[in-house]
Amino acid sequence: MSKILIRGVNVLGGEPQDVLIDGETIAAVGTGLSADGARVIEAAGQVLLPGLVDLHTHLREPGREDSETVLTGTKAAAVGGYTAVHAMANTFPVADTAGVVEQVWRLGRESGYCDVQPVGAVTVGLAGRQLAELGAMHDSAAGVRVFSDDGKCVDDAVIMRRALEYVKAFDGVVAQHAQEPRLTEGAQMNEGVVSAELGLGGWPAVAEESIIARDVLLAAHVGSRVHICHLSTAGSVELVRWAKSKGWDVTAEVTPHHLLLTDELVRSYNPVYKVNPPLRTEADVLALREALADGTIDCVATDHAPHPHEDKDCEWGAAAMGMVGLETALSVVQHTMVDSGLLDWAGVADRMSFRPAHIGRLEGHGRPIAAGEPANLTLVDSAYRGVVDPAGFASRSRNTPYEGRELPGRVTHTFLRGRATVVDGILA
Repeated sequence: MSKILIRGVNVLGGEPQDVLIDGETIAAVGTGLSADGARVIEAAGQVLLPGLVDLHTHLREPGREDSETVLTGTKAAAVGGYTAVHAMANTFPVADTAGVVEQVWRLGRESGYCDVQPVGAVTVGLAGRQLAELGAMHDSAAGVRVFSDDGKCVDDAVIMRRALEYVKAFDGVVAQHAQEPRLTEGAQMNEGVVSAELGLGGWPAVAEESIIARDVLLAAHVGSRVHICHLSTAGSVELVRWAKSKGWDVTAEVTPHHLLLTDELVRSYNPVYKVNPPLRTEADVLALREALADGTIDCVATDHAPHPHEDKDCEWGAAAMGMVGLETALSVVQHTMVDSGLLDWAGVADRMSFRPAHIGRLEGHGRPIAAGEPANLTLVDSAYRGVVDPAGFASRSRNTPYEGRELPGRVTHTFLRGRATVVDGILA
């Protein structure tokens, strides 16, 4: 593998430096670097970040290859600046055995565009009644450390307690989809003024908050790790903040769309805005941004949820929930957090690489940009402004809420262990 010299780049948004990649690792970081035979990338004005890590990606394979595959999903991830993604378990068949998680893991290795770390199901078939093969999935080639029934809540407190106790044996984490099922029967959008005016079934904030309250208490009781998926309300923020103040091992993520979009968009009845959890109020959005800035929310996770055209091009009530997000996540974070002054680029690296890699115990990712470290890197043109056009997405699906919206920033290069997966914004 040839040497690559990235010249004059703002590492984590700091002063211009040169970064030399030699093979799979970073050989040197400094000024005035040179290397015979190195491919030179002139990167003045651009920002260099560690490769992004997503804790929450739906790759759909096996079973729903009409919406996404591991190959197309990892291509989308690379375009978005990601070098590692965690693939959720709600596939067909469900990733609740060592065999299925190993299949997903091997497909990721074959794709070559980013590392794929499978997430194992907490319960058999996501049915919430019997623990899945947590130990076997961890001991498999996939080395699963994160377990989630995402798409469904582990609503049985006894099952949740047992899962939290079980994963302690190998420093695993249970990632909870916080949705009390009885409180959300028939729910179509956030419960509030807009749902009342539109006559759509309301999804109350307390349905999320009540599960979070229970689960942080359970995690504290058994001394285990719990991670809250796609936190979406101001009340949820306060619960996580309280749990952390107690010293409990609680982490949380927020999606890009919950940092930007509100339930007012549902007035259009466009199913592209239908998502689980639902878009919330402006007050919730502002609380989420502040919590991400102060570290109460640990990381940004895309909840990339691809759907085929027919599952979204229908009436609101029949439409599937979810949005694609891998290719736009960094732009949305720049718009909501960096350009607003809430985070600097070092903060973005922390929330989109360092912390998610640590929560998932993912080795080789979320590392400092320093000599001797793996060359998993993302080069960003932060001055770029462009209109989102899903026709050019690498993802197999097009269900983005940002079509036609101008967003800042563009990933120009992505490097996976020193190999360019994206060059000048185009898949290598």
